[in-house]
Amino acid sequence: MRNDPALFPSLLAPRQHDAHKGDFGAVGVIGGSRGMVGAVILAARAALRIGAGRVYADCLGAPDLQLDLLQPELMFRAAQNFPDGLDAIVAGCGLDGDPASAGALVRAIDGTAALVLDAGGLTQLAADPALARRFATRTAVRVITPHPGEAARLLACATTAVQADRPASARELAQRFSTIAVLKGSGTVIADPAGACWVNPTGGPALATAGTGDVLAGMIGGLLAQGYPALEAVRGAVWLHGRAADLHGGDRNLIASEIAPLAMRAWDALRKTT
Repeated sequence: MRNDPALFPSLLAPRQHDAHKGDFGAVGVIGGSRGMVGAVILAARAALRIGAGRVYADCLGAPDLQLDLLQPELMFRAAQNFPDGLDAIVAGCGLDGDPASAGALVRAIDGTAALVLDAGGLTQLAADPALARRFATRTAVRVITPHPGEAARLLACATTAVQADRPASARELAQRFSTIAVLKGSGTVIADPAGACWVNPTGGPALATAGTGDVLAGMIGGLLAQGYPALEAVRGAVWLHGRAADLHGGDRNLIASEIAPLAMRAWDALRKTT
């Protein structure tokens, strides 16, 4: 099935005039091992830009970081000091396999917030069967966002096998981990555990640059935090992420930090047509 705005109608409704930041949820972003702190910042900025009311960030590789000068609205602190009652957590962006990151992942999986697991978090999931069982049996919403190489590790197969039948691979991921699976790439595929599958038509090679996956994870987390139904949030984030590249035009020179503002332009345009 083709992913289309008709599949995420909740995102097209206007906000209430008397709304406040508490109505739009709180997101925690965890990751950013040493040398990869930018991944957390990209995801956190995207969650904020897509409309989350508050966004907290834990950059494990830069524990003294207190301020993003370009996005001072972000709040930096250790994940164990995030406030209670987060609505969504994005974990794994820029994460490696050190003990601190493993502990952070376990806490995120054991929490009650909707969870988006990306990048290094997926690598750890593939390497640790106990962690994978923990993830697959959590009661709250869960989403994984692998690229083909990460999908191959999760499925214990070759990347070529994943790419040979992307819808089947996405379905297997969704069913194996009881999760919504987003298999990134040309024609990103979204699958749910029941076997339904959607292929996204927006986007292109302009997205083939560092950090775009972090932005997508942040966008999904930001929409989940706002209370949109999980599948609508995922389908909407993937469509808007790709549409940002379409609005950019051309097949190169798009950088990851440009995506979320362009996605908001696309979202506003959609709302005006309803």
